[in-house]
Amino acid sequence: MEAYEENVCNADCLISNVVAKWPGSVHDSQVFWTSGIYQHLSQGEFSGVLLGDRGYACQPFLLTLFTDPQEAQQAYNHAHARTRARIEMTFGLLKACFHCLQDLRVSPLRACGITVACAVLHNVACLRKERAPRVPSHID
Repeated sequence: MEAYEENVCNADCLISNVVAKWPGSVHDSQVFWTSGIYQHLSQGEFSGVLLGDRGYACQPFLLTLFTDPQEAQQAYNHAHARTRARIEMTFGLLKACFHCLQDLRVSPLRACGITVACAVLHNVACLRKERAPRVPSHID
């Protein structure tokens, strides 16, 4: 069973939101549009913005890349990509620390619990400033 998770993290790689209840074949944007964080952001209950890749539609609270950017927009796209790289780094750290996340072969309910538990343990390690493992370049 491949569990799909939708994570939100900050610049310190602390995970603040995990949605771990969808199979891996579900598109990222569908997971987001049906999530609680989307509901809160779209109703103005939370302030701030999230960064998304090209798989998401731009919203006032969800900034995405410009397609075919002009010169000033290229600078924005570059800054966006550098900032969004933190979530990719966080995924790499999770998979490096918790090898079980690379190929879960358990029931969907158990996969959700394992994913959330790993995210919590990841945050504890970050807050305690535990040394992060070296992330091999071959981890997706």
